[in-house]
Amino acid sequence: MKKLITASAFALMTTGAAAQDVSTTIPDAVGKVAPALQAYSSNDLIGTVWEGEELSKRDRALVTFAALMTMHQTEELEQFTALALDAGVEPSELAETITHLAFYTGWGNATAAATAMEPVFSERGVAEEDLPALDPELLPLNEEAEAARQEMVSSTYGNVSQGVVDNTEQLLFLDLWLRPALEPRDRSLVTVAALIAAGQPDQMSFHLNKAMDNGLTQEEAGAVLSHLAFYTGWPKVFSAMPVAKEVFETRAG
Repeated sequence: MKKLITASAFALMTTGAAAQDVSTTIPDAVGKVAPALQAYSSNDLIGTVWEGEELSKRDRALVTFAALMTMHQTEELEQFTALALDAGVEPSELAETITHLAFYTGWGNATAAATAMEPVFSERGVAEEDLPALDPELLPLNEEAEAARQEMVSSTYGNVSQGVVDNTEQLLFLDLWLRPALEPRDRSLVTVAALIAAGQPDQMSFHLNKAMDNGLTQEEAGAVLSHLAFYTGWPKVFSAMPVAKEVFETRAG
């Protein structure tokens, strides 16, 4: 068994401020109840995974936040909101993340996340002007790609639920996905993280490709999987691995 390092001792040993912040997300009670879990947390999750150079701490904080929101782990979200802000995620980006993921994980998850985040925003003096605009100038639309997506969805599901088809077009792809408060890469990144956390890898291929089209590297995508294994559990990540493998191989070909 690996030598136990307490969260407080780890914080003193670590030179990076971000790593010190991550150590505070492990309650002191863990070491008193499950010393082995504390050791894995300190040595492997915080000391190794969070320090991995394949993915920035800013991106690690963002995908962790998205996963915890998806799994409705609201007790964790206040700390991880502070951690994300400390790691360089802008308040507007976190606000836009919960708005975006309301459509992918459900309104209840989004409103619960907002409730958990509010004390941190208030404490840090986040003002209305720091939040995404209600009616911003939208990003340019890839009209060819959107026309193809609309044709596929309409021809496949138009006779099942025209309401879903219409709302997907008007609310998601002609509005939500074009809002500028999240870069296109990051919008796809949090969607991929949410789909993994929700155990819905069959929806992941489109969004992982979209993220990589917008600058996410294969190394970064692989690091997202290894990072989220700790927060969503190994089975969900292994369910997502074949999808990622197919995306990587197809793009390489």
